[in-house]
Amino acid sequence: MINQQQLWDHEAAEHYDTPGVGMFSPDVLGPTVEVLSELASGGPAVEFAIGTGRVAIPLLEAGVPVSGIELSHAMIARLRRKVGEDRIPVVQGDMSQVSIGSHYTLAILVFNTIANLLTQDEQVRCFQNAAGHLVPGGRFVVELWVPQLRSLPPGHGGTVEVSQPGYLLVDTYDVLRQHVISHHVRFGPEVADGRDARIGRTPHRYIWPSELDLMARIAGFELEHRWADWDRSEFTAESRSHVSVYRLTDRRMT
Repeated sequence: MINQQQLWDHEAAEHYDTPGVGMFSPDVLGPTVEVLSELASGGPAVEFAIGTGRVAIPLLEAGVPVSGIELSHAMIARLRRKVGEDRIPVVQGDMSQVSIGSHYTLAILVFNTIANLLTQDEQVRCFQNAAGHLVPGGRFVVELWVPQLRSLPPGHGGTVEVSQPGYLLVDTYDVLRQHVISHHVRFGPEVADGRDARIGRTPHRYIWPSELDLMARIAGFELEHRWADWDRSEFTAESRSHVSVYRLTDRRMT
């Protein structure tokens, strides 16, 4: 059993923010906030797994009221160093279960975080919980990577996803359970023998786009848009990730 509270602990929260670079780059956040602001349609947003406020804070600054749900106490504590509860209210708990209202026009789940739920049942409940937060016609936006199983060499269960100075990312797959473990190896360039390396591991349950769409239908959503990125570029067979926008129709599957 994975203890997510231990996984996203104080150390993970302290190293999560990378101001101005990576996923905190203006080139990333600018288009993200622009799209989400438009999809909110003038109403409030709820962010599932709000983390340290990477998206929520600039979205609030763009004029969209934001509330959040976050499992990690450490992530919430770091968020609170940047913005108070009066500006971005956050409830601690599981995003597949916790409810904080039903008046939102937009629900947000970005940066692959739905994959942190390690069973299909939990992921379906997450969609159902998002639907419960939204007004009729509200939207649920999910950002997620496309499983790279085509990259697996025959007879091998892993791929090197990133190799750069000071950082190595290796993904290992359990294709029967649709599980992937990301192994993050960070090391200092000043030590050649690698004895200063730090290894962190994060488990995920990967989801094919078609499976994600079925989860949405079960919860009463229909797919409105799917883009390859926040710049609204076309999603193709070669896309490595997608931004999917679901609109609540309340035609739940029975």
